[in-house]
Amino acid sequence: MIMNEKIKASEVALTGVNGEDLGIMSTKDALLLAKEQKVDLVCLSLASSPPPCQLVGRTDFKQQAIKESAKSRKAEKGPKLKEIRLSAFIEEHDYDTKKRQAERILTSGDAVQLLVRLEKKESQEAKQLIEQLVRELKHCGVQEKGIQVSGKQVIALLVPTA
Repeated sequence: MIMNEKIKASEVALTGVNGEDLGIMSTKDALLLAKEQKVDLVCLSLASSPPPCQLVGRTDFKQQAIKESAKSRKAEKGPKLKEIRLSAFIEEHDYDTKKRQAERILTSGDAVQLLVRLEKKESQEAKQLIEQLVRELKHCGVQEKGIQVSGKQVIALLVPTA
């Protein structure tokens, strides 16, 4: 990002601090205006002529740059997979709590793995429980694969809706 005296163009298309269009002016005049208002002159793109520049407050610009870098880091890492464990015979209140937890995770952009550990012959109840949860979470997440029933657990994977 090119700022202040490092801008080499003779003219710039200037935008004010609040987004108002100030038109095309010489770089020297734009720098004087920036100093008067105690802000920075930031070049947004070098692709066009004259380059578009904006008057930006110092703290606003730094905070915006930090937020953008954090967003790009999160986008690079991709969504996380969070696991929620349940039991086949779960109380109504506990079920609601787990459902809200799954909703919160899905709306934040991460995937959820619903896992029910089995004891004895609970596989049918566990599968029905997971099917019910998947139906109730349809508004914020979609099932990636079918429900997997193995010997000791039942698993479903939900990814956030795009």
